[in-house]
Amino acid sequence: MPSSLPEDACGRPSPRLSRRSVLAAVGGIALTGFAASPAQANASAAQANASTALSIRGADLSFLPQLEEAGVRYRNLAGRVLPAERIIADAGANHQRIRVWVNPPAGYTDKARALNLARRAKRAGLKIVLDPHFSDFWADPGKQPIPAGWPTELAGLTAKVRSYARDLVREFAAQGTPVDIFQMGNEITAGILWPAGQLYPADGTQHWSEFATLLKAGIAGAREGAGRHPLKVMLHIDKGGKLDDTRWFFDNITAQQVPFDIIGQSYYPMWHGSLADLQANLTDSVARYGKPVLLAEISYPWTFEDGDGRGNIVTKDAVLPDIDRFPVTPAGQAAFYEAVRKVLAGIPGGKGLGFLVWEPEWIPGVGWEPGAEASNDNLTQFDFTGRALPSIRAYRR
Repeated sequence: MPSSLPEDACGRPSPRLSRRSVLAAVGGIALTGFAASPAQANASAAQANASTALSIRGADLSFLPQLEEAGVRYRNLAGRVLPAERIIADAGANHQRIRVWVNPPAGYTDKARALNLARRAKRAGLKIVLDPHFSDFWADPGKQPIPAGWPTELAGLTAKVRSYARDLVREFAAQGTPVDIFQMGNEITAGILWPAGQLYPADGTQHWSEFATLLKAGIAGAREGAGRHPLKVMLHIDKGGKLDDTRWFFDNITAQQVPFDIIGQSYYPMWHGSLADLQANLTDSVARYGKPVLLAEISYPWTFEDGDGRGNIVTKDAVLPDIDRFPVTPAGQAAFYEAVRKVLAGIPGGKGLGFLVWEPEWIPGVGWEPGAEASNDNLTQFDFTGRALPSIRAYRR
């Protein structure tokens, strides 16, 4: 089986550890950078080609209520204090991604908080991308735990996944904030709801049938809950610039006849390759599977400083494949997003839908878990005081 990741003894691609797992284990990533080009760093949104129009431009702002409760306030480029969702909407964003956990620690995004975020998004004129993790807390390639109290055997879990997705989507519709894109799990590269839906368990087998059964159940439930509102289903993995790994996943998903509408990718350059790698992978995917592609998560540093002094995932020595083009400065970050827009706009057939920036408002004030640090506070689109950075212009219409 081809893979650009290291393989284990059974020949399976080794799933990437989650951002949170890596930080908890080692306190940050220290790699090697390159020299910056000041001329390229001065690229701005005002100079961008108008042909880079994208149908989806948005962000995941799931930490926003907690940050506001901690006293954080946000200002647009002109210095006016506004809610973060208003700032990105005024800049041209048209979608907001909302993470939801089943029974997370107090204050984190449960269903009630997710519904409130959806109401705020609608008032700002943003459509809803719903990201249920099907877990009580973080789910990603390194972990996909079944919520406490849910069945653990496949039959019972299949029924529960279907009813949970149906009821969740139905509640969003009932309050007048229907879900436009339903993300069936979060970075599900190694499966979902472990161990029942784990793709690569320790016994060396591959459980595509069980995984697909759970996916189909959740997708069917979401469509039932949406009723007559048009709903698109996205399958989200974390292989932005990894062509072989993407093919391996979606070739198997296609063989299992899982019904979905959008290929979702996480793209973080420090893990997922260069912009050239991204372009090659996305172009291959739309040709191979006939589906549009969406960058469901993306971010890029604007500084190597640590806003809360408690450790960041991306340190001052980070390897960023295109750092010669996009230095780690506010201007370099803005240039990166402009280049991403061009990559997406160049995908054949208009199938490069757009991007969703991951937690661009997550400045110091709230930890990834209770008592922990804000591990991405140098990957935001607001500085440490809450002032919008130039990259906010990437949301333009």
